[in-house]
Amino acid sequence: MVEEMLLERGIVVSHETIRRWGRKFGTAYARQLCRKRTSRKDIWHLDEVVISIGGRKHWLWRAVDQDGYVLDEIVQAHRNTQAARRLLVRLLKKQGLTPKRIVTDKLRSYGAARREVMPAVEH
Repeated sequence: MVEEMLLERGIVVSHETIRRWGRKFGTAYARQLCRKRTSRKDIWHLDEVVISIGGRKHWLWRAVDQDGYVLDEIVQAHRNTQAARRLLVRLLKKQGLTPKRIVTDKLRSYGAARREVMPAVEH
Protein backbone atom coordinates (compact mmCIF):
# COMPACT_ATOMS: atom_id res chain seq x y z
CA MET A 1 0.00 0.00 0.00
CA VAL A 2 2.75 2.45 0.98
CA GLU A 3 4.79 1.34 -2.02
CA GLU A 4 1.84 2.10 -4.31
CA MET A 5 1.30 5.54 -2.78
CA LEU A 6 4.96 6.43 -3.22
CA LEU A 7 5.01 5.00 -6.76
CA GLU A 8 2.09 7.25 -7.73
CA ARG A 9 4.29 10.19 -6.77
CA GLY A 10 7.22 8.90 -8.78
CA ILE A 11 9.19 7.52 -5.82
CA VAL A 12 10.43 3.98 -6.29
CA VAL A 13 11.12 1.98 -3.10
CA SER A 14 11.18 -1.70 -2.34
CA HIS A 15 9.24 -3.53 0.34
CA GLU A 16 12.57 -4.06 2.10
CA THR A 17 13.07 -0.29 2.42
CA ILE A 18 9.64 0.08 4.00
CA ARG A 19 10.38 -2.79 6.38
CA ARG A 20 13.57 -1.02 7.48
CA TRP A 21 11.67 2.23 8.01
CA GLY A 22 9.21 0.33 10.18
CA ARG A 23 11.99 -1.14 12.28
CA LYS A 24 13.76 2.21 12.62
CA PHE A 25 10.79 4.51 13.30
CA GLY A 26 8.02 2.12 14.38
CA THR A 27 8.79 2.03 18.09
CA ALA A 28 8.90 5.81 18.48
CA TYR A 29 5.75 6.19 16.39
CA ALA A 30 3.86 3.60 18.45
CA ARG A 31 5.02 5.25 21.68
CA GLN A 32 3.58 8.58 20.51
CA LEU A 33 0.28 6.94 19.63
CA CYS A 34 -0.05 5.37 23.08
CA ARG A 35 0.92 8.51 25.01
CA LYS A 36 -2.02 10.21 26.68
CA ARG A 37 -1.96 13.96 27.05
CA THR A 38 -2.17 15.10 30.66
CA SER A 39 -4.63 17.72 31.77
CA ARG A 40 -5.25 19.83 34.86
CA LYS A 41 -8.68 18.17 35.04
CA ASP A 42 -7.16 14.73 35.64
CA ILE A 43 -7.84 12.72 38.77
CA TRP A 44 -5.03 10.47 39.95
CA HIS A 45 -5.77 7.33 41.97
CA LEU A 46 -2.82 6.29 44.15
CA ASP A 47 -2.46 3.00 45.97
CA GLU A 48 0.18 0.66 47.32
CA VAL A 49 0.28 -3.09 47.77
CA VAL A 50 2.72 -5.36 49.55
CA ILE A 51 4.79 -7.75 47.42
CA SER A 52 7.51 -10.25 48.27
CA ILE A 53 10.85 -10.09 46.46
CA GLY A 54 13.45 -12.63 47.50
CA GLY A 55 11.52 -13.37 50.69
CA ARG A 56 11.58 -9.68 51.74
CA LYS A 57 8.54 -7.43 51.97
CA HIS A 58 8.42 -4.49 49.54
CA TRP A 59 5.70 -2.04 48.51
CA LEU A 60 4.49 -1.54 44.96
CA TRP A 61 3.23 2.05 44.66
CA ARG A 62 1.01 2.73 41.67
CA ALA A 63 -0.69 5.77 40.13
CA VAL A 64 -3.59 5.49 37.67
CA ASP A 65 -5.64 8.28 36.08
CA GLN A 66 -9.43 8.45 35.82
CA ASP A 67 -9.39 6.54 32.52
CA GLY A 68 -7.39 3.61 33.94
CA TYR A 69 -4.14 4.67 32.24
CA VAL A 70 -1.16 3.66 34.42
CA LEU A 71 0.87 6.81 35.08
CA ASP A 72 3.71 5.29 37.08
CA GLU A 73 4.74 2.37 39.26
CA ILE A 74 7.57 2.21 41.74
CA VAL A 75 8.78 -0.52 44.12
CA GLN A 76 10.11 0.65 47.48
CA ALA A 77 11.20 -1.00 50.69
CA HIS A 78 9.20 1.34 52.93
CA ARG A 79 5.62 2.52 53.29
CA ASN A 80 6.14 5.99 54.73
CA THR A 81 5.94 9.68 53.86
CA GLN A 82 9.33 9.66 52.12
CA ALA A 83 8.21 6.82 49.83
CA ALA A 84 4.93 8.61 49.03
CA ARG A 85 6.84 11.84 48.36
CA ARG A 86 9.17 9.99 45.98
CA LEU A 87 6.15 8.69 44.03
CA LEU A 88 4.55 12.15 43.80
CA VAL A 89 7.79 13.84 42.68
CA ARG A 90 8.29 11.17 40.01
CA LEU A 91 4.73 11.64 38.82
CA LEU A 92 5.09 15.41 38.57
CA LYS A 93 8.33 15.10 36.60
CA LYS A 94 6.86 12.50 34.27
CA GLN A 95 3.45 14.14 33.72
CA GLY A 96 4.51 17.79 33.78
CA LEU A 97 1.20 18.97 35.28
CA THR A 98 -0.48 18.63 38.64
CA PRO A 99 -3.87 16.88 38.71
CA LYS A 100 -7.13 18.43 39.85
CA ARG A 101 -7.49 15.85 42.63
CA ILE A 102 -5.81 12.74 44.01
CA VAL A 103 -7.75 9.82 45.44
CA THR A 104 -6.04 7.53 47.96
CA ASP A 105 -6.87 4.96 50.61
CA LYS A 106 -6.35 7.68 53.26
CA LEU A 107 -2.86 6.49 54.20
CA ARG A 108 -1.47 9.42 56.20
CA SER A 109 1.78 9.32 54.24
CA TYR A 110 -0.07 10.48 51.11
CA GLY A 111 -1.49 13.52 52.90
CA ALA A 112 1.87 14.53 54.34
CA ALA A 113 3.65 14.07 51.01
CA ARG A 114 0.93 15.95 49.11
CA ARG A 115 1.19 18.93 51.48
CA GLU A 116 4.92 19.14 50.74
CA VAL A 117 4.96 18.42 47.01
CA MET A 118 1.64 19.78 45.68
CA PRO A 119 -0.29 21.64 48.39
CA ALA A 120 -2.89 23.12 46.00
CA VAL A 121 -4.18 19.72 44.88
CA GLU A 122 -7.41 18.44 46.42
CA HIS A 123 -7.11 15.15 48.33
